[in-house]
Amino acid sequence: MKGISHVAIGVSDMERALPFYRDLLGLEVMLDAVENVGRGKRRAVYMRWGNNSGFLVLSQTLEREPSGKPLRLHQVGLHHFAFWVDDLKERAEKLEQAGVRFLVPPYEADAIAYGEKGGGKVLTTLFEDPDGTILQFDQRLH
Repeated sequence: MKGISHVAIGVSDMERALPFYRDLLGLEVMLDAVENVGRGKRRAVYMRWGNNSGFLVLSQTLEREPSGKPLRLHQVGLHHFAFWVDDLKERAEKLEQAGVRFLVPPYEADAIAYGEKGGGKVLTTLFEDPDGTILQFDQRLH
């Protein structure tokens, strides 16, 4: 394997989710399109962060009500994913001012949990998107 291609997130309301991911998290929209998928249609917004090779897809099923709820921490399945950032405290303040719900406020963790040498520090925080999907920011502290 060479790395992660993309992460797809099902959303209930694109008009609510898009400003969160674009304006609050700072992801760049590459494509916003209605696509045929199987027997239905979806609105898919493809987004990038920085010069990273991976991307994120927001997906809203059209023509029917969305189903299901996001997984909670420690449930089976993908229950959260994280972005590396350089300005975690500033980003967390922006999210807090926007009323975003934090599950874990910013705190320092040992870098050994990130596959790095023990003794190093990573600032980390977990929060929810508008549908309750759990996201995380991590910042290496030097």
